[in-house]
Amino acid sequence: MSSGGRRRRTGMGIVKADLAVSLDGYSAGHDQSLEHPFGPLAGERLHTWMFEHGDAHQAERDAIVGAGAYIMGRNMFTAGRGEWDLDWTGWWGEDPPYHGPVFVLTHHPRESVEMKGGTTFHFVTDGIESALAQAREAAGDREISVTGGATTVNEYLAAGHIDELRLHVVPFTLGSGTRVFDGVPPIEFSSTSVRHTPEVTHVTLRR
Repeated sequence: MSSGGRRRRTGMGIVKADLAVSLDGYSAGHDQSLEHPFGPLAGERLHTWMFEHGDAHQAERDAIVGAGAYIMGRNMFTAGRGEWDLDWTGWWGEDPPYHGPVFVLTHHPRESVEMKGGTTFHFVTDGIESALAQAREAAGDREISVTGGATTVNEYLAAGHIDELRLHVVPFTLGSGTRVFDGVPPIEFSSTSVRHTPEVTHVTLRR
């Protein structure tokens, strides 16, 4: 029986991951900063489908923020490095879209940050297994979403924890940067759905 089957039978939600990527698999380019969260070459092009053509992709947008708990890497939360800028509370303003607990992987401790709309960012310093255990406890029988970036998704893929991978493939190449599947051992997937628009191709893969 698959790990996903075991989780469902014991009342635990499956683990999903979403990534917007270029045709060559990059979720961000080089030189990420507060001014260029995905690098100056990528700009906002990886997410134009979401923000400029949102109505045409509402189901996919809803699915990204439809989990019971979320996990993200520090680079997903901020472009900053080293000790925290405590005035920084994420890219999403006062009311982030998650409306639930978000576990941020980091090497630097920080107190939890409560935001409007029910989002609370918790900062986890003891690794991906701890973050997943905390997310499971918070989510109950609802699904858990690993929201990115690619380095964090790759860690969970390599550890065998992701049951469903949803890639949003945008039709341009970056050539270099942070890439999905780097360092991940071979995995067998089945393609459960594909939906194409001029802006993006949504591909859902199940282990």
